[in-house]
Amino acid sequence: MKTLKFVGNDPKQQQFAAELRKRVNAYFKENKISPKGNVRMLLKAAVMLSMYLVPFVLLLTLHVTILPAILLVLLMGIGEAGIGMSVMHDAAHGAFSSKKWVNSTFASTMFLLGSNTFNWKVQHNILHHTFTNVYGYDQDIETKATLRLCEHAPLKRFHRFQFLYAYFFYGFMTLAKLITDIGQLIEFNKIGITKEQGYQPKREVIKLIATKLIYASLLIGLPLWLTEYKWYQVVVGFCILHFTAGIIMSTIFQMAHVVEGAQQPLPDEHGVIHNEWETHQLLTTSDFARNNLFLNWYVGGLNFQIEHHLFPNTCHLHYRKIAPIVEQVAAEFGIPYNLKPTFTIAFLSHAKRLKVLGRS
Repeated sequence: MKTLKFVGNDPKQQQFAAELRKRVNAYFKENKISPKGNVRMLLKAAVMLSMYLVPFVLLLTLHVTILPAILLVLLMGIGEAGIGMSVMHDAAHGAFSSKKWVNSTFASTMFLLGSNTFNWKVQHNILHHTFTNVYGYDQDIETKATLRLCEHAPLKRFHRFQFLYAYFFYGFMTLAKLITDIGQLIEFNKIGITKEQGYQPKREVIKLIATKLIYASLLIGLPLWLTEYKWYQVVVGFCILHFTAGIIMSTIFQMAHVVEGAQQPLPDEHGVIHNEWETHQLLTTSDFARNNLFLNWYVGGLNFQIEHHLFPNTCHLHYRKIAPIVEQVAAEFGIPYNLKPTFTIAFLSHAKRLKVLGRS
């Protein structure tokens, strides 16, 4: 696996990292609370899973006409996105609970999205969180189909319109993962990441293919077997489900890193980023709509992306409390804190960034 180093030229950056961790740790100690999840996470998981599973059961057991069926599938898509952002995400980081088996169980809800937990942990926990917004290292900003998400990627003429069409392609995120997971895992096996993480490459491939087949059998096979819907209606419903989840999750993810003010630095010829890792996270990441309580709840604190990147093993339930601490310490050490105050401002900032990336 490719590596690079984060070396700050300013000693204040090291002081910032130490002071930040000191104050955040003090918050949890003084309030006598665990940085992991609590019963609220279990309640949230129940709600998100219900939004996904209850409509599916209704579709299988009741004679639902087309229009109500579409509404139920849309609700499933909203639930699927909620599972990915609010349940699976924390669990995969080991933040859902202090108990390893609980984290492992809820991380496995990734299979309800048709994807693979191991792939996610490598791409997201390791590559994205370690090398945030570094082209060639962070797969999240690699060019995807017709989308140019990084200023260092090759520029094509059609990219000038991506600020208009990007959201349509965002809808294919989870659908694409159904297929690209396989190639991605083969690549991880090839470059040695799978073995480095203590997994057996062949076993992971077999497990991946098996879970994909089981997922397709349940989500497509059961409606074909138990309902009167035509095969093409089932396929369209399946696509609507994934398109809904994909457009929600992709938009939220991109609004944290591909916005105005979020840098995309390159390492020097020696593979060095000239900032401390903690400073790098603030320079490449953005918070948005911190006071939007419903958004905080639904997206699993992904709008507190700065806090998530600095403390990925801390449950998102705590981000709203520690965000002012992070912002205050950053201000004291003169490190930028990129905050978009509302969802609308963040959304427009992402659109403007897409426009710039498509033309420069």
